[in-house]
Amino acid sequence: MGSYVPNTPEERQQMLKEIGLSSFDDLYRNVPEEVILKDPLAIPAGMSEMEVLRKMQRIAEKNRVFTTIFRGAGAYRHYIPAIVKSVVSKENMQTAYTPYQAEISQGTLQSIFEYQTMICDLTGMDVSNASVYDGATAAAEGVAMCRERKRGKAWISETVNPGVIETIRTYCYGNGMEICMIPEKDGCTDLDYLKGHIDGEAACVLIQQPNYYGSLEEAEEIGKIAHEAGAKYIMSVNPISLGVLKTPGEYKADVAVGDGQPLGLSLGFGGPYLGFMACTGKMMRKLPGRIVGETKDTNGKTGYVLTLQAREQHIRREKASSNVCSNQALCALAVSAYLAAMGNKGLRQAAILSVSKAHYLAKGLEEAGYRTENKGEYFHEFVTVSEKDSEKTLLALEAQGILGGYPLDEKRILWCCTEMNTKEEMDEAIRILKEVAAC
Repeated sequence: MGSYVPNTPEERQQMLKEIGLSSFDDLYRNVPEEVILKDPLAIPAGMSEMEVLRKMQRIAEKNRVFTTIFRGAGAYRHYIPAIVKSVVSKENMQTAYTPYQAEISQGTLQSIFEYQTMICDLTGMDVSNASVYDGATAAAEGVAMCRERKRGKAWISETVNPGVIETIRTYCYGNGMEICMIPEKDGCTDLDYLKGHIDGEAACVLIQQPNYYGSLEEAEEIGKIAHEAGAKYIMSVNPISLGVLKTPGEYKADVAVGDGQPLGLSLGFGGPYLGFMACTGKMMRKLPGRIVGETKDTNGKTGYVLTLQAREQHIRREKASSNVCSNQALCALAVSAYLAAMGNKGLRQAAILSVSKAHYLAKGLEEAGYRTENKGEYFHEFVTVSEKDSEKTLLALEAQGILGGYPLDEKRILWCCTEMNTKEEMDEAIRILKEVAAC
């Protein structure tokens, strides 16, 4: 068996002697003989570092890496300043966990505290936790924290990312909450349906802004409907969009959630990502997961600690609204480094470029016969409909090294642009699709 700590055989023998043992077998002398493994496991022999590297490179070569991407649908390619990877590559910061021993973890705790502060600033909310696993988990946890004794219905818009909806369904199946879907109307949440059907058992209303189709929802009106019914208002937001759009706090949301992937985390073949959660001060004690607080020690020096720990996750688990007990500390550090490097102006610039490029692409696609389906304003994603088969369209782009939009069905495609897309790339995609349309 390999050794995690690189001790020499002599040092190991000395340690055994120190505790009164002569061999490693003596460590297991209290283990029943019948459960001790006598023969080696039927697994391949170990490989050297060089062999492992070569094998991983061969596996990686099977992936198709596109230099031009027009696909989002929940994960986005944004510019990541070099300082971000430099910071998260530091050996002393490479942990995925929340530190429990504050006296030896001040650096990590401070980085999480700074992350929480930035998330509050970004969302306009009062309190943020130390993050959860991804945006879908954050949305599901947000729904769970709104449940009350006489309010067990979660109203979810059909314009929310389908993957997020499925995660919420899984959570609600486990905790007994009822899901009520708000229908889509012209690519947005049907306000009239929500107004006519929401009742006194509603625990929360959750929408996505911008929604799955890229369109901007009537967020202020939806919030009013939710609050008039006595329900909490949850907004799942794209953090880059907050560079130009109103914050959840300005919309008077009770809980703000979302995926932090656009904030300095690469696509990474699906992860690891980060889910951010923030809420109003009134909801603070229902916020799941970890919260890092700032305090003073006995000498008056600033220190950082885990706070609000005596909660159901630890002492009354049968009454818990959540059992999330960890966070994405390394990803949170990347988000902090990204936001610090970009600043308010940089984030706003990334948002403006994403919007303008998406509208430029949409106009070009219209000329190629791909009509934009979004009825109102949209951020950096939009849906097109065409007589051309979606699969044929995307294969034509793929043949030229371009990853096109996400196919919603045989005729509809969800496209995305970010600041990473150049005018030349967009013009080339438009040219290819004009040729497809002519066939």
